[in-house]
Amino acid sequence: MIEPTATLSPPRVRRRPPPRPRDRMRWPVLVVVFVCAACGLVYELELVALASYLLGDSVTQASVVLSVMVFAMGLGSLLAKRLRCRAAVGFGLVEGALALIGGTSALVLYACFAWFGESRWVLVAFSLSIGVLVGAEIPLLMSLIQRVPERSAATGGPGRPGRSGRSRPARDPDDAAGTVADLFAADYVGALVGGLAFPFLLLPWLGQLSGALVTGAVNAVAGAALVLWLFRHDLTTRGRALVVGVNVAVLAVLATATALVGDFEEAARRAVYGERVRVAVHTELQEVVVTGGPEGPPDLYLDGRLRVAGEDEYRYHEALVHPAMNGPHARVLVVGGGDGLAAREVLRYGDVRSVTVVEIDPGVVRLARTDPALAALNEQAFHDPRVRVVHADAFHWLRASADRVQERYDVVVSDLPDPGITPSTKLYAQEFYGLAARVLADGGRLVVHAGSATDRPRTYWTADATLRAAGYATRPYSAEGRAPGFAAGPDRADGAGGTRREPDDWGFLLAVRGDRPPALGLAPDAPPLRSLAPRDLPAAARRAERTRIGGLPPSTLIHPRYGH
Repeated sequence: MIEPTATLSPPRVRRRPPPRPRDRMRWPVLVVVFVCAACGLVYELELVALASYLLGDSVTQASVVLSVMVFAMGLGSLLAKRLRCRAAVGFGLVEGALALIGGTSALVLYACFAWFGESRWVLVAFSLSIGVLVGAEIPLLMSLIQRVPERSAATGGPGRPGRSGRSRPARDPDDAAGTVADLFAADYVGALVGGLAFPFLLLPWLGQLSGALVTGAVNAVAGAALVLWLFRHDLTTRGRALVVGVNVAVLAVLATATALVGDFEEAARRAVYGERVRVAVHTELQEVVVTGGPEGPPDLYLDGRLRVAGEDEYRYHEALVHPAMNGPHARVLVVGGGDGLAAREVLRYGDVRSVTVVEIDPGVVRLARTDPALAALNEQAFHDPRVRVVHADAFHWLRASADRVQERYDVVVSDLPDPGITPSTKLYAQEFYGLAARVLADGGRLVVHAGSATDRPRTYWTADATLRAAGYATRPYSAEGRAPGFAAGPDRADGAGGTRREPDDWGFLLAVRGDRPPALGLAPDAPPLRSLAPRDLPAAARRAERTRIGGLPPSTLIHPRYGH
């Protein structure tokens, strides 16, 4: 019997299910999370950079901003639970508030510093506010996305919001875990882009104030667009009007502030530096301001700190340079000294054959060459053929060249800001003094400006302990006679109650390799000096010795010991 042939049925075609509403929303949401995360990190870095510029000690300021902001982000995540029922309008308002507070943070912080002289508590307040708002972003977005699957795009199914603008959350734990992973991935990548954009794009092109304002505008547009377009069904008429009104007002404020930021900077600069601002430029590394009129010598400020007071700079530079010139001094290395004033004092010795100035900021040297007042003050030192300028970080330059330098230096002059200012701390470390020893000739001398011996004795004697740990014998001394009214200088110290007061002196350390401290005197061929005489030096040494603090550990790159 022949079996009937089985009828073959055509193969089934598996149709791909239509994309769910949540899948359609995933990429727009991730893009907005990316943008908002980038803006949030820009606000954070802006606060750190401006606080370091205004308050000094970048390690402390970064620690305050980061710790307060991370704590506030956790607080914001908890507070966001109260907005879950109205997540759409909540997210729109949170982004508007974040754009306003983050965008204007640099402006307000600088204004407080310029007109009130104190901005520390304002820094904490901004860190707390921005952290709370950033912490609320992801929980609110997660609440919105979890509602999407219960809404039917065609018929308006059971997930459609009622009159109150509320909708029931979905129950899909596996998909929720994937959504959280996507949101955090976009958040972290956005933070990376924001962190790189801040130093390489925003600061060079827009500056600190305009960069923050533009970032706030981008933040407001991204947040409002997401809510008004993608989650518009979750908004009531009143909620939609509220989100639109708040974000339009925020954008108007940011646009107005951006248009007026130039006038604001000029007014704030006059409040900080007085009415005699002659030159104000932003180099690649810092803000450089020259003040003073034709009747008097100029003053030079670097990042808001007085570096050269034209009225009394000769006291500082004579005390720094001339005791170190008591001996062979044909070849001299100046570390720092981009203003040319230490080189001016060195060039007053006729038998000096070469002066090498290692200055990290070409903009300072350029200004010292070309500005008529500064060039007159340094007596055209950079036009002397014996002077060679190297634009490099002194630590890395010494490390790279110590083994290759054919000639050794008879004198090394460390003309640097106070060691308590964190960016210069590595140039007061034991490792740096070890590198300097490798370029010193036999019997060569190193002189270090180490801050005020009377107002900050712990910092001063830490520098002394560091030199001795590097194999030097030291001779401490100080110089008095600072002109009044220069409390913003590089050696500014905390007075009673935390107020800034004027240091009384400059502290110096003269050092040589070996066990015998160098003699403190002036060279036989020393030129006539206005503020320093041989009879003054024993008193200068006794004055420094009266502040001695013993038993201090040295400062190293791994364990910096300088502090306020």
